[in-house]
Amino acid sequence: MAGESSTSEESQAKTFLNFSFFKVDPKWRWLNEIGKEEAAKEFTNLVEVANTKINVRTYSTLGLREDSDLMFWMISDSIEKTQVMTSKIYSTVLGKYLMQSYVFLSAARPSVYSSKITPGFMTNEQPMKYCIVYPFVKSREWYLLPFDERKKMMEEHIMVGRKFPQIRLNTTYSFGLDDQDFMLAFETMDLISFQELIMQLRETQVSRYIIRDTPMIVCVYKEVEDVIKSLG
Repeated sequence: MAGESSTSEESQAKTFLNFSFFKVDPKWRWLNEIGKEEAAKEFTNLVEVANTKINVRTYSTLGLREDSDLMFWMISDSIEKTQVMTSKIYSTVLGKYLMQSYVFLSAARPSVYSSKITPGFMTNEQPMKYCIVYPFVKSREWYLLPFDERKKMMEEHIMVGRKFPQIRLNTTYSFGLDDQDFMLAFETMDLISFQELIMQLRETQVSRYIIRDTPMIVCVYKEVEDVIKSLG
């Protein structure tokens, strides 16, 4: 969306992103506290080991969505590694109580509209408190417009995004990999400023060509142990 992100082609080569959302079976809450504590330790250890091979960020969506309680944002140089991680998740005690509600797949690549923005996840910056994740689909009419016309509209779009430097952009590409065109993951410390950004983007010319940008899911960054403790 705002500023279809880019950095050098070399640094983005073979970088895949997997956004996996899970709903927890209510039966989890009936486990005794010792069992839940041991399960939390097992799961925390899994994420720690996984982070030596891929990048796994853990988020809570508890109470923010009816269909999701937590999200794992996995960044890797192959989709097979994220498959291995998902398999290991299901092999844990907690995993037996998890049901996947959404999975979004995308890949990093340079933007054809701007070469000045590096996706936040490709920097050394720490994750911000909130991450808003959603799939993004443009109409076929958009892609049939002359490139210069599209570029002019995207420049307006990007300028709006630059008015909000406190919001970190993570735009990746899903063409040929998933149902959407792009995956958007905005990071911020302030949800109201993000809301203002979205309201202003609605008024740009590009918005004429947007078919879908839902579900829009607010995620709260937490250490994995805290995510599990919050499940009750």
